Amino acid sequence: MAKHIGILTAGGDSPGLNAAIRGTAKAAIGQYGMQVIGFRDGFRGMMENRTVRLDGSSLSGILTVGGTILGTSREKPHRMPIGNKVMDMTDVIVDNYEKHHLDALVCLGGGGTQKNALRLADKGLKVITLPKTIDNDVAMTDVTFGFDTALGIATEAIDRLHSTAHSHHRIIVVEVMGHRAGWLALGSGIAGGGDVILIPEIPYDVDLVAEAIRRRSRGGSRFSIVAIAEGALSREDAKHVQTAEANIEKTKDKTERKKAKSELRALQNTHKGNTLQLARRLEELTGLESRLTILGHYQRGGTPSAADRLLATRLGTAYARYIEEGMYGVMIAACGEGTEAVPLEQVAGKRKTVPPNHPWIESARFVGACLGD
Repeated sequence: MAKHIGILTAGGDSPGLNAAIRGTAKAAIGQYGMQVIGFRDGFRGMMENRTVRLDGSSLSGILTVGGTILGTSREKPHRMPIGNKVMDMTDVIVDNYEKHHLDALVCLGGGGTQKNALRLADKGLKVITLPKTIDNDVAMTDVTFGFDTALGIATEAIDRLHSTAHSHHRIIVVEVMGHRAGWLALGSGIAGGGDVILIPEIPYDVDLVAEAIRRRSRGGSRFSIVAIAEGALSREDAKHVQTAEANIEKTKDKTERKKAKSELRALQNTHKGNTLQLARRLEELTGLESRLTILGHYQRGGTPSAADRLLATRLGTAYARYIEEGMYGVMIAACGEGTEAVPLEQVAGKRKTVPPNHPWIESARFVGACLGD
C-alpha cells in the first residue's frame, strides 16, 4: 500500500523552498509511489486542514520560483492565536495527521520549525525536517538552503553602494539580516569588500569603528562601507542583554522568570533602530556624511541561486529515501556532498553562530576589515 506524505513550510519564506517541495514530492511519487499532500500556510494550515494535492501539474515550473507555493506562517502548534485567545492546538494537528492517514510529515523550516516539529514527534507523529533559513543558523547542518541566494543579494547590494559611497565621500551603513547569527553580514561584508563588518557574535565599540574610518580617511580613502547584521550589539548593549539572559536562566520562580523575559524583550525593543543610531553616531565622530540602507526582506526574494536549488533538491530527494527506510524524528542535514539524519533532539533549541576562530573571521581581519573589537 502506498505511503501518504504531508509537507508544510513554516517560519519566514526563503529561496529554495519550492525546489525542496518539488524534490521531496517528485522523489516520493516517482521513485517510491507515495501520495503527497501539502498543507497551506504552515502549522496553522495543518490545524485548519487546508490542503493541496501535490502532483505533476502542481510541481511543474516551481523550481526557479522564489517563496513557497504552499504559503507559510510563524504560528506555533502549542501557542496559536484563535480569536482573542492563544491556544494549544497540537491535538488538532495530530487529529488532522491521522485523518489523512499520513505515514510521515515533512516540515521545511528554520530553528523555530525544528522545535515545533520535535513537539509533534513527541506526540507520536512521524516527522522529518529540512533546514532552511537565509540566516544559516540551524544547528547540525553544514549549510541551510536560502543562505546562498541571500548572500548573493546582499553582496550585490554592497557592490552597488560602493559607487555612491565613493562619489559622495560618504559612510554607507548597510543593514543585513541576522538577529542572532552573523553569517550573512560577515559573508557579504567580505565578498563585497566591506571596510567594517559588525556581527552579533562580536560586540562592537563605536569609538573603535569610528577610528578605523578616520584612519581610512587619513590614508586617502574618503568613504567607508559598514556591513552590519541587524542583531549586532555594542559592547554596552551586549552586557545588558547577557545580564537579562542570565537572570532568566537562574530564576526558578515562574513569576520572576516571566518578569525577566519581559525585561529582555524590552531591551530587544530598544535595540530596534540601533543601526540608524550607529549611522548618526559615526557621522558625529568622523565628520563624514553617513547614509543608512536597510536591505530587509529584499534578501528573501527572487529566483533562488543554482546552489540553493541544488541543495534543496538534494535534501528533498534524500528525505523520500529516509522515509522509505523508516527513519523519523530527524532533520536531514547537509554533510559534505551527502546528507545525514540528525535526531531532532540535537537540533531543536540550538543555534549555529559564527565561532570566533572561524576562517571567515580570520580572512576579514587579514584584508583589513574592522570587526568593531
